[in-house]
Formats: sequence, structure tokens, C-alpha cells
Amino acid sequence: MQNNRNIIVSLYKGGSPVSTLREDAQSVIEAALRDAQPKNAIRRALGNVRLYGGKLRVIALGKAAWSMAAAAYDELGEHIDMGLVITKYGHAGGSLPRFTVMEAGHPMPDENSVRAADAAIALVQGLTVEDTVLMLISGGGSALFEKPLVPLPLFETTTNALWRSGANITEMNVIRKRLSAVKGGRFAKLCAPAGVVGLLLSDVMGDAPETIASGPISPDPVTAAEAESTLLRLFPDAPELLKMLMRRETPKILPNAETHVIGNVRLLMRSATHALQGMGYDTCVLTDRLDCEAREAGRFLSAIALTHQRETHSIAFVAGGETIVRLTGTGLGGRNQELALAAAPRLDGLRDTAIFSFGSDGTDGPTDAAGGFVDHRTMGKLRAAGLDVDNALLNNDSYHTLKACDGLLMTGPTGTNVNDVAVLMIRR
Repeated sequence: MQNNRNIIVSLYKGGSPVSTLREDAQSVIEAALRDAQPKNAIRRALGNVRLYGGKLRVIALGKAAWSMAAAAYDELGEHIDMGLVITKYGHAGGSLPRFTVMEAGHPMPDENSVRAADAAIALVQGLTVEDTVLMLISGGGSALFEKPLVPLPLFETTTNALWRSGANITEMNVIRKRLSAVKGGRFAKLCAPAGVVGLLLSDVMGDAPETIASGPISPDPVTAAEAESTLLRLFPDAPELLKMLMRRETPKILPNAETHVIGNVRLLMRSATHALQGMGYDTCVLTDRLDCEAREAGRFLSAIALTHQRETHSIAFVAGGETIVRLTGTGLGGRNQELALAAAPRLDGLRDTAIFSFGSDGTDGPTDAAGGFVDHRTMGKLRAAGLDVDNALLNNDSYHTLKACDGLLMTGPTGTNVNDVAVLMIRR
């Protein structure tokens, strides 16, 4: 799905018929992703910000970068002097007038991430105080747009150590900012004296601009002492070079830059809720700040399912946010798949009950799946296949386990990125 005009969600069927619950899940996902496209948000935002009268350079970075750039071109057209799109492999929808389109590595930066950052730096050189750099930022930018201050292998080793420690996105970004020449507000300084206007799609809880894509144009409120303390807590054996970089202060004031969050997970949840209600589910929004281990979130939702089995009408519960996966094995999966798989045991044998979770960008972890779906029949399928949920979770192998029981959600790149939504459905 490389342009956002026709979002089609397909559920991995594996030859089995799709149940009504799965059709309901598909309808919810389609509605949520359709409403979360950036076009309308970009249009509204551009009507409310001031762009200076000189040259206009546009840089879009993140998983939703191509869709955001396309929306900006629709609104600004020939006013754009030059533009650059930096997105994940497979997430570009083709060429765009006045834009150079580059793809790079995610979730780990690669050489193309560095080339993209160099291209962005070149694009903002020689500008004056009359010029504007319009930044269109979405999640994923931390990896896609990078000029590391350490060798890439050390950057990868550090990132892997943080993942294995169970670090959340905020903690990850505290450290990654100081390993980068373009994060933590440093790119805004490279744009000076031009004015910088940032329109941000938030994939982080609380929508803090300094956290989205590691805040390339936002002042960093974290002190050097706090950064070093975070590093040592999560990565006690960090080499001295990393400790030294933690001690370098990041910009605390950026007078040439302003940021505006134009979309977040609440929009995704609102659309999912409306879709559920339209299908006859009484719907309860649990939280838009789900922040815990993925498997614990799945178990919590399945516990709610047990509580409400005596309901006489259809009911649904919606939660949004971003869980984490603590890596204990060598399998393949993502946080949404792990959440769904962890919920499966308590749903075993219940009546018409399902839980699904999906990432709005269409990619869950290092997989081609957007998330996972389980229902009251999933455990029976897994037993028939000789698969054990506990072993799969211990090995972080939710992808292959869900694939074996028809439980993968596949959307392809969606053109947006506003975090994750998990839904419990009990149909009566």
C-alpha cells in the first residue's frame, strides 16, 4: 500500500474461512486507517501557520513522510522551492514534483539513513532569515534520518542493548539524541538563520515534540546528567565514548523553530470506536496511554473478556498507546502480535470473543504484519498444530505462531503513523 488513496486491509487466511468477528476487525482497521491519513490534518495545519516570504524548503521524514509530502504539495504546489522525502523502504508512493524521494533503514539506521541526513543538511545550507524550512515529521524518523556521532556498528549495538533492556521510546530517545548530529534540536540549529516550522504526526504517548523522531527541531529538556544516568541504568557496560557523548548538552532554546502536533492516537481510537458502535457494539475507551509490556497488556484485555462473558449485548473495549517487548528469545514478531498472542489462552473456549492489536503504520516490529488477531478458537488451532504459547512468547516468536493459526493482520504500508490500537470484542 504505497499511496493512501485506497487502503485495503487483508487478514492472513491460510485457507480458513473468515469469521464474522474477523470481518468486524477488518472493518474497524479500515475505518481507523482511513480517518488517520494525514491529508486533512496537513490542510488544516497549513491554514494556521505562518510561512515566511522567501524560499520554502520542505523536508518530510518518517514512515508517513511520503503521504505528508504529497499532502503538502497539494496545498502549496509551486510555492515549494525544493523538497526531500525520507521514509522507510517500501513506504514511498512514487515520485513527487519538486521532491527528491529517499528510502532508508528502520528500525535500525543504515548507510542510506546517513545519506538522507546529509541530503537534508545540504538542502538547508545558505538560507536566510527570510526563508522557511517546513518539516513534516512522523514516527520512524529516529532511524531513517541519522548522522551518528559514533560508528554505525556501535550505534546498532547500543540500540540492541536498549531494546533488550526493555527501554521505552522516551528512554531510547534520551540516549539516541546524544548519539546524533541531527537529533535533540540539532537539526534546527543547522537550518538557522531560516525559520523552521514543524508539523508532527505523533506516535508517542503525551505527544511531546521532543520525543517524536527524537526531536530534530525541538529543544531537548533532558540534562546531560539525566542522559548519562539513563544510559548507565539501561546499559551498565556502555563504552566510555557513549558516556562522553551523554555529557554533551543538547539545545535548550531554539528561537528559529516552532512545532505543531497535527495528529495522534486519539484520532485513530475515535475512528475505531465509531466503527464499532456502527456495528452494534457498546464501546468503552480504556486509555490512550497504554504503556506496559505487550504480553501484560494482552493478558489484561483477556481478563476483561472473562469478566464480561455474561453480557447479553455486544460490547467492545479500546486501548491505544505503545507497549514494549522485552526480548528473551530469537524469534520474529512485534509488540502488537505479542499482545494478541498473550491474550489467546484466556479466550480459549469463550463465546464469540476476540482481541486484536495493530500498528497504524502497517509494520509491527521487524515484520511485514501490522499486528495480530486471536479469538476463542485460536488455542484449539495452536494445539492442533503442536504449538505452545508460553514457549512462543519466551522466544518472542509471535509472528510464526500467529501465522500458523491464521492470526496475522496484514495491511502493507498505510501512509500514516499515529501509534497502536488494541481492541477486545465480545459479540452477542
